[in-house]
Amino acid sequence: MTGDTVSLFVNPKAGRGRAGRRFQRIEQLFANSGIATHVTESRSAGDLEEAVTEAVNAGAKRVVVVGGDGSVHEAVNGILRTGANASLGIVPAGTGNDFAKACGVPLAWEHATQLLIERLVSRAPTRAIDVGRMNDRYFANSAGIGFDARVTRIANSYRWPIGDLVYLLAILRCLYDGIATPELEIQSEDDAWRGPVTLVSLSNGPWAGGMFHIAPFANNADGKLNLLLVKPVSRTRILLLLPKLIQGRHMNEPDVVHKTVRVVTVTAATAIESHLDGEVQPLQTRFEIELLPGALNLL
Repeated sequence: MTGDTVSLFVNPKAGRGRAGRRFQRIEQLFANSGIATHVTESRSAGDLEEAVTEAVNAGAKRVVVVGGDGSVHEAVNGILRTGANASLGIVPAGTGNDFAKACGVPLAWEHATQLLIERLVSRAPTRAIDVGRMNDRYFANSAGIGFDARVTRIANSYRWPIGDLVYLLAILRCLYDGIATPELEIQSEDDAWRGPVTLVSLSNGPWAGGMFHIAPFANNADGKLNLLLVKPVSRTRILLLLPKLIQGRHMNEPDVVHKTVRVVTVTAATAIESHLDGEVQPLQTRFEIELLPGALNLL
C-alpha cells in the first residue's frame, strides 16, 4: 500500500444497511476519478478500528470511511492510537451523521463523495480539527454520561429503518422506565459541581442523536468542549425540554448548566452508563475527559 492509495473502509450495516447499499456506487466514483483505492469492509463491532490501525501502521496516509458516527468513532481511534500522520475523509451513510454535519460535509452521500474526490484529486490542504478523549478512548463529536447514554443504548438496540426517530422512541422508553439521577462530582479547570444529575454531555460538535441541536455554540476547531449539565428533572419536564433541545433553544433554561472546558473529571459513586459518539461504553465510575486541539486532519 502506498501513501497515494486511498484506504476506503465501509461499514455495510451503518444507517440500517444504507452504507452497504450505496458502496458499489461510491467505489465506482473513485474508480472513475482515477484514484487508486484499497477497500476494506467491516464485519463486526471493532473490526473497522482494527483494520484502520493496521492500514495506517502499514503506511496508509489517506483514510476514507463510508458509514455513520460509530464508523467515524472507530476510524478516529484507529488513526490516533497509531501516532502516525494519516488524514480522515468521510462519506456520511449513518443514522445521525452528527460528525459530518459538524464538519460541513453534505449529507447527500453522492454529492459528499464527489466533493471529497475533487479535494483528493486537487490535493487540497487538510483541515485540523479537535478530538476529545475520555479515559483511554477518543471521541470525534460527543461524550455523554447518564440519561443520554441510556437513550443511546436503547436506540442502538432498534433495527427499524426510521432514521432519527429511533432516538425519540428511545427517549420515550427511558421515560417509561424511569429517570435516574446519580450523584456525581464534576471538576473542571476552574469550577466544581456535586449533586444529583440527569445527564452530563460534552460536545465537540453542535449535534447529537441526529436531530438534537444540543450544543449550538460548539465548534470542533475552537479548542474547547461544550459541557452541558442537566439537573434532576421530571418526565414532564423532559418532554417540555425536547422541542427546545431539537431547536437549540435550551441553553438558558434554569435546569440546564452550560460552560466551555478543556479538561473535566466526572466521578460517580456507582458505575454508570456512558457513550462516545453514540457507541456505548462499559459501566464506569470515573471519567477523565480532555480536549486534544487539532489532533485530527480532515481531508
